[in-house]
Amino acid sequence: MGSDLSNLRFTETHEWVDVQGETATVGITDHAQSQLGDVIFVDLPKAGRVVSAGERIGTIESVKAASDLYAPVSGTILETNTALTDAPELINAHPYDDGWLLRVQPFSLPDTPLLTHEEYETRAQGQ
Repeated sequence: MGSDLSNLRFTETHEWVDVQGETATVGITDHAQSQLGDVIFVDLPKAGRVVSAGERIGTIESVKAASDLYAPVSGTILETNTALTDAPELINAHPYDDGWLLRVQPFSLPDTPLLTHEEYETRAQGQ
């Protein structure tokens, strides 16, 4: 994905989603990982689980705190990023690339519209 975040959509709970065709890739934002500090463990749902937008689906633990992870879209978990089991620090180093969390398919968008990058940055700076 690189530095172009214009195609991503964001939640107020600091998740991002990248919709490509019938698949949505989900991660946490750079702002979220910087607030958490060094990520040491990620608890993600198993593939095949059906989730609803806004549902708590996992936990990200850091040296500072644990934070809940929420599904930004509804659908079936297609896969999780297994690289995070051995290297959870990928979330800190590459939150929009190698640090992705899971992929959902098929999916539906939430009732509440997702934010653009600009809208998310404005809200995140206000927190």
